[in-house]
Amino acid sequence: MAVPPIKIAFLFNHDQAHQIAHALPTALALMRIAPEMEVIIATTNDKLTAEIRRLAAKLGMPHLPVLELQLRKPFTRFLAQALEKFLPAKKLSIYHDNLNFFRSLDILVVAEKTSLILKSRYHLNHLKIIHTRHGAGDRAVGFDKASALFDHVLVSGPKIQDRLIQEAGVSPDKISVIGYPKFSLLPDKPPLLPMQANGRPTVLYNPHPAPHLSSWYQHGRQILEYFLKSDRYNLIFAPHVMLFHRPFVLTIDQLRFSMPGRIAKKYWKAPNIHIDLGSPASNNMTYTSAADIYLGDVSSQIYEFLYRPRPCIFINSHQVDWQDDPNYLHWKTGDVISDVQEELDKALELSFERQQSIYKPVQQALFNQSFNLTDEPSEDRAAKAILKIAHQIEEERYPRKLG
Repeated sequence: MAVPPIKIAFLFNHDQAHQIAHALPTALALMRIAPEMEVIIATTNDKLTAEIRRLAAKLGMPHLPVLELQLRKPFTRFLAQALEKFLPAKKLSIYHDNLNFFRSLDILVVAEKTSLILKSRYHLNHLKIIHTRHGAGDRAVGFDKASALFDHVLVSGPKIQDRLIQEAGVSPDKISVIGYPKFSLLPDKPPLLPMQANGRPTVLYNPHPAPHLSSWYQHGRQILEYFLKSDRYNLIFAPHVMLFHRPFVLTIDQLRFSMPGRIAKKYWKAPNIHIDLGSPASNNMTYTSAADIYLGDVSSQIYEFLYRPRPCIFINSHQVDWQDDPNYLHWKTGDVISDVQEELDKALELSFERQQSIYKPVQQALFNQSFNLTDEPSEDRAAKAILKIAHQIEEERYPRKLG
């Protein structure tokens, strides 16, 4: 009797598409390297499906099959519709309504931690859940104890590996350092926006959504106003895609919520300001590639920006004592300011000089700690790590057949 193939699903279950690029290249590499495996791409909404098909076409697979999971029960559909404006109700309910699908899997590959509910609540203990993570940032939430509940974790570099072992208690044999598959989506030549034809340096302002971490709520509009009046700089305002996704932002790691508010029309109309609150360009490194200067707080996109070392400025809106805090390690790559009105102009003026005299070697060192890149594509390394786990399942399940 033929041995059934190992069934591996890559699940994309989020309100926005920003996690796709961290895992999709690995899924496509696994399909290419191990065609004998059954690999499924699963999503939970039309927006995710469309972005996956767009990226897959870019990566040479224009006809990639995608399974879109749905809420199947009237009560969960009602609950999701009632609460979705305020909470990710559908994201949580999708597991309950599709348990038969998840039971059928041998391996589930995810970029977030919500899927651990399949073990903690639904007791699918046979299922190997592999975490790809989504970013190489320094925030403590990326190294919490939940990380140790995965069967395996794919990490970008030694910084992530060390903190998972030391802070989250992840066993070293459950970690594979694979690089950063998202970098395979980088364009050969950084794209430029039409406004950049004016020759001015372009600043990317990339605030985080979390109220206790973000610079937006206290300083965001001061920053927009500064660039509105500037005749020296362009501004790309591309915040984390979840900042304006709902009327307010609720954080789980520290129970806080705030309202991001609206952006005045004058900023949308300014010829030197480009605003993007969540298009594909916010997720595919278009802006981190195009900008000359990074301005932000704690977003992990800073490390994607440092793929090419350039000036960075960070806004300490919460008076954090950050110098020896590993959660703010990236603030060592540029000047840190606390008062936008008093300090931003001078920080921008000196940014290129200080980049060369102080920060460039620091940026290169932290980049290399965050990303272990080799001549082998990162997605191939990730696919081989998953394949090793698949082979272990085969050997345990069919020892005589495979021996």
